[in-house]
Amino acid sequence: MNRASTIGRLQRLELITARLKSDDSLVVGDLAREFGVSVRTLTRDIQILRNQGLPIEADRGRGGGVRMHWSWGIGRLALSYAEAVDLLVSLAVAEQMKSPLLMANLGSVRRKLMASFSPSMRRKINSLKSRIIVVESASPFVLSAFSVPSARVVERLHQAFLMMRKIHVHYRDASGEKTERAIEPQYLLLSYPVWYAIAWDDLRSEIRTFRCDRIERARLLDEVFRPRRFTQFETAVEAIDAA
Repeated sequence: MNRASTIGRLQRLELITARLKSDDSLVVGDLAREFGVSVRTLTRDIQILRNQGLPIEADRGRGGGVRMHWSWGIGRLALSYAEAVDLLVSLAVAEQMKSPLLMANLGSVRRKLMASFSPSMRRKINSLKSRIIVVESASPFVLSAFSVPSARVVERLHQAFLMMRKIHVHYRDASGEKTERAIEPQYLLLSYPVWYAIAWDDLRSEIRTFRCDRIERARLLDEVFRPRRFTQFETAVEAIDAA
């Protein structure tokens, strides 16, 4: 085979791969006409791609269809650190909800995701479930004043919660008064769809509850904190559950 035909085949293999990854079911004869080659040549090209590891399925017969196997993209997902943290928190919430429709593969998904973290980070992640609380859905009264929290605030809060780092927040309370606080987000509580951070508040030197949609800005601090006993926070949890 001469160099020109080799280059042509390499380019054609790249184009065939792109077409297959488009999720369309393609007909071998149509592909052959599209690239100006015989069905036999196109079939050989597909076999080369299979040999390279692409999971290509084909129907029998000269006019059969070809497609990527449904599992071809699994394992290729790349998450940023912030995305991985958000996903871990979401998985922990789903496990807390104990819905039969959600539980089938959550354990294995979480284990695989955790494998990408360092041993020290995995120890912190293992404690997530015990620090996430799910109670009854929010009341109509609470929902009447609810707004979706800032994605930036949620990202910072999740990181502070997982890494057990203090976080500086600009907070607006129910009356509209604005304050700045340095808090330890000890527990996260979901009263769907409203999230609360149950925290130790350095400003007041006491346990306080912060509704996440009222946190206007958040900044991670370098100072870490130790987990406090849940018994210290039971009253705060009960107050939200009863709201």
